[in-house]
Amino acid sequence: MSPSPRHLLLPPVYAALDAWLADPDAGRADLHAAIADLADAVGVRLGELRVNAPPLADLELSFADVEGLETILRQPGGSQPIGWLRAAGDADAIGELTVGLELLFGDASARLRASRAERQLAALDQAVRGISGVLDVDRVLQLIADRVRELVGAQYAAIGIVDREGTIERFITSGISAEGRARIGDLPRGHGLLGLIIRENRTYRVPDIATHPQRYGFPPHHPQMHSFLGMPIRARDEVVGRLYLTNKVGAAEFSEEDARLVEMFALHAGIAIENARLYDRVGRLAIVDERDRISRDLHDSVIQAIYAQTLALDDVPDLVAEDPAEASRRVDEAIDALHAVIRDIRNFIFGLRPVLLEAGTFATGLRQLATELHRNGGVTVQVDVDEAGGTLEVLPIETTVELLAITREALSNIARHASATKARVAVGVEQGLLRLEIEDDGRGFAGAEGTEHGHHGLGNMRARSRALGAGLEVRSTPGRGTRIIVTLPAGSRTEKEDR
Repeated sequence: MSPSPRHLLLPPVYAALDAWLADPDAGRADLHAAIADLADAVGVRLGELRVNAPPLADLELSFADVEGLETILRQPGGSQPIGWLRAAGDADAIGELTVGLELLFGDASARLRASRAERQLAALDQAVRGISGVLDVDRVLQLIADRVRELVGAQYAAIGIVDREGTIERFITSGISAEGRARIGDLPRGHGLLGLIIRENRTYRVPDIATHPQRYGFPPHHPQMHSFLGMPIRARDEVVGRLYLTNKVGAAEFSEEDARLVEMFALHAGIAIENARLYDRVGRLAIVDERDRISRDLHDSVIQAIYAQTLALDDVPDLVAEDPAEASRRVDEAIDALHAVIRDIRNFIFGLRPVLLEAGTFATGLRQLATELHRNGGVTVQVDVDEAGGTLEVLPIETTVELLAITREALSNIARHASATKARVAVGVEQGLLRLEIEDDGRGFAGAEGTEHGHHGLGNMRARSRALGAGLEVRSTPGRGTRIIVTLPAGSRTEKEDR
C-alpha cells in the first residue's frame, strides 16, 4: 500500500520543525511553508496558527484571510492548551489537522523539556561536584554563589548569612565586581524581599522587584535588578543561609523549573556548608587538644624535671664549703639535665619522642626515672619489670611516651608531697592486659586532697590514661601511702595514633 500524500509531507514538516527549534527566526519561513502544504494535503484552508507551549518559543503564523472555525490545540494526552488555529473546511479534516499539529508541537515541547532537563541535571551535577569536598567555609560560600548563578542563568547571585537576631552578618555575592561592591557600601540590613525570606524561610519567585509590595529600594550605585528568585538553604532542618538570584538571563522572569532546580541545588549546598563548618570546628578543637597536650607535657615532664634539679641543687651552697667535689658533680649533672630539658621542650612542641626514650626501651625509661628520683629526691625506688613475651618491647611509641609521662608524674608527686622513703614501680602483662603500678610508703591522702588547687598531677594522669584508653585507679589512705594502677589492653593504641 503506497503512502498517502499527507504522509509523504510529514518528514518535511518534522525537518522544518527541527530547523525552527534550532533557530526560531531563521527556520520560521520553512516551517510556515511545510504546515501550509500539510493543510492543503488534508483539504483545509488555514487562516492563522498560534503556539504557546513552553519551553518552545512562541509561534505566530498567518496564512490567508479565512473566516473559519477556531480550534484549541491541547497537549497530547492532557487538557493543557498549547495554542489555537483558525481554519475552514471539512470538520473531520480540520480535526485530523488539529490532532497532527498537537502531536507535532506537543512532541517537540516534550523533547525540548527532556533535553533541557538533561542539561539541567548535568549542570546540577557539575555544580554539586564543584562545591563538594571544599572544607573552607568562605571558599564554599563563594563557590555556591558562583555555581548557582551559572546553573540557573542569573546575572547576579548572593548568599546571606544571618546572626541570631536575624540581621545579615555575611553577604557573599557573584556577578558583581569587588569595586562594584565597594561602591554600594554597607551590607544589606535584611529589609524588603531579603528580610521577607529571612522571616518566612520559603521560596519566593517575583517577576519584577519594583512592583512587589515588599520592595524596599536600592542604595546609590546598586545595579538595577528586576526578576527575583530567593529561598532558604537548610542542613539537618536548620536554615544555614539564604540564596538570592536576580535578573534571569534570556527571559523576563525565573520559571518554576528554575525554582525546582535551585531548590535541589540548595539541598547539596546546605550539606556543603555544614561539612565546612564541622571541619572548621574540628580544626579549632584540634588546636585546643594540642594546647592541652603541650600543657600536660610541660607539666608532667619538663616542669617535673626542672623541679628535680632544684631538689638536687638545694644544698649545693652548703656543699661548696663542706664537699666541693660533690657540689661540682651536682652542678655538672644539673647542667646536663637542663640540656635534656631543653631538648624535651623542642620534642614536645613538635610531637616527637621525649629524650627519655633515646636511652632505649620502656623498661630502660622506667629505671632511668627511678634513678632520677633517688638521686634528686632521696627516695629508694624498686623497679620490677616482667618482660615475658616481649610485649613491652613492641609497645607503640605513643603508648610508651604516655606511660612514662604518667610514671614521671607519679614519682614527682612522691618526691614533692608524699614524704616517702621507699617507692616501687612494677609493670607486666597478664592475660593480654598491661598493668603499671606505682606505690610509695608515704603519708597518703584522703578525699579531694589529692586534687588540691594548684596540683594538676592526678588530673594530668587521668587525661593521659583516657588518651590511651586505659583505666586509672588511685588507692590512698592517710599514713599508709598511695598506689596508682594503670591498666590497658597490651595491643591498644592512643587516640593520637588513631587520628
